[in-house]
Amino acid sequence: MARLPRFSPAGLPALVLQRGNNRQPVFLGPDDYLHYLDSLRMAAREHDLAIHAYGLRPNHIHLVATPRGADSLSLTMQAVGRRYARYFNRTANRTGTLWEGRFRSAVFDPAEWMLPAMLYAEGNAMRAGEVMTPEADRWSSYRHHVGIEASALVSDHSAYWELGNTPFERQSNYRTLSNEGLSGRTLATLRKHAHSGWPLGGDGFLSQLERQATRRVQPLPKGRPKREAGAEATEPDESVA
Repeated sequence: MARLPRFSPAGLPALVLQRGNNRQPVFLGPDDYLHYLDSLRMAAREHDLAIHAYGLRPNHIHLVATPRGADSLSLTMQAVGRRYARYFNRTANRTGTLWEGRFRSAVFDPAEWMLPAMLYAEGNAMRAGEVMTPEADRWSSYRHHVGIEASALVSDHSAYWELGNTPFERQSNYRTLSNEGLSGRTLATLRKHAHSGWPLGGDGFLSQLERQATRRVQPLPKGRPKREAGAEATEPDESVA
């Protein structure tokens, strides 16, 4: 099946997923996580990508980021992927592919989905039972957003700033949102779009995207298309990754 071209317009945030090849570990210890975050910081600065949230797991990463240029996201992920793979292969005494194909990304409406996407990315370790509290996860941006430590990597989105007029108010309200948790439906929606790559938002948001996109922004209806009189049925079916 043909693969649709990546859709990553400047100024719109995306939820990003990248896995280790065959879901193998890409982080074996604290030094690996630190090296990846440093590589990501340098690549994002070089290619003008704003990182709003991140969550690193032993075999995959999630990012929430806004590209400031049309190629900012792709160039950043390519740069950090190559840089980190060279480091990991050298230190782990291995060869071959580290990452599972190209990364996945889904553009989303920040007005509706920015804070849920951030909490989704940051909450992976806790949902997997790797930590008991989000504060205990050293490898997500949650500690930055609740004031435990400042991250030079994170560029706070306006949706986060709107949580309060002072740092303490923003941090407290963000902690409250985290404690309330995401609904099962919200989690399923974010997970579905993170894996499929289809843009996430309401009808108005998707209609606006369709006017500026050079590819579909919604999947085709399931099932075989109905035949029209005098016309042959077609079966276009591209995948997004």
